[in-house]
Amino acid sequence: MAIVELRFTALPEHVRTARLVAAAVARRAGVAESVLDEVRLAVGEACSRAVGLTRQVGADEPVTVTLDDGEGRFSIEVRDAVPQPAAVGAGEGSASSPFPGAAANGASLDVAESELGLAVILGLVDELDVRAGAEGGSIRMSWPSAKDKPGDEPV
Repeated sequence: MAIVELRFTALPEHVRTARLVAAAVARRAGVAESVLDEVRLAVGEACSRAVGLTRQVGADEPVTVTLDDGEGRFSIEVRDAVPQPAAVGAGEGSASSPFPGAAANGASLDVAESELGLAVILGLVDELDVRAGAEGGSIRMSWPSAKDKPGDEPV
């Protein structure tokens, strides 16, 4: 099991680097080539959301991206340190709940952009867990990894 952690200043130009690192680690973890574009896009959306929230409140905390290829799954978690209210009427962290954190300090345009980004991610990943709270927000995504399947060794 390999874990890679990437931390970067909340600047839009660093999102591209996160996308490239995620794709490289996904390829090494045995994620199918046909899925790599989805990994890049999902990471780009999640990182853009984290950068946007961080910049919106003027925080200096970095965005953290954790990539993990354990347990037959390739998972990515994108975290920010922006305190966000939990979704009303739903527990923290479910892709089927209203998108937590979407209303954080926000104008309606920011809410719409945040919800759209999460909707895009939902369409790209196998599993999605979105959490918001006083410590910040996180988006955890995962895809199957061929690495741990018998007879499906990556090339």
